Amino acid sequence: MTQELNALTFVSFDPAYRKAFFDLNKAWLEAHFLLEPYDIEVLSNPEREVLDAGGEIHFGLLGEEAIATFALTPRRKGVMELNKMAVHQNHRGKGIGHLMMNRVMDVCRLRNVQTLELYSHTSLASAIHLYHKFGFKAIPLPADCVYDRANTRMQLQL
Repeated sequence: MTQELNALTFVSFDPAYRKAFFDLNKAWLEAHFLLEPYDIEVLSNPEREVLDAGGEIHFGLLGEEAIATFALTPRRKGVMELNKMAVHQNHRGKGIGHLMMNRVMDVCRLRNVQTLELYSHTSLASAIHLYHKFGFKAIPLPADCVYDRANTRMQLQL
């Protein structure tokens, strides 16, 4: 494990990192897709759209700098959606996604989440590989999906 991975710490949402939540996700989305209206709403209002709904936002920190983030948003009783997962471009490909998924699993276990879902796109081979590695399985995409860019939905029973 690299020194960078050993130095990475995770914290729950802190308003000090609110801008990082927006910026990390905006950069990732614009690099791969488009920033959709739903994204702008969630990223601009994380307290209302995620936290007030009973969800969580976490940050991966190197020192005081937020270099990674993810959100868990409640969808139905016992079901959380993993979304807004992003790593700063200078830190991708170093195993941070794997550490983030471990954190996701820990949070879900503590909260007694029974089902974890996510939406993605099959062109994101490394992300899809990571999700499969953690046991996610593809399930049908709903007709009312809020993400125009998504062409796959995955689920993990915990």
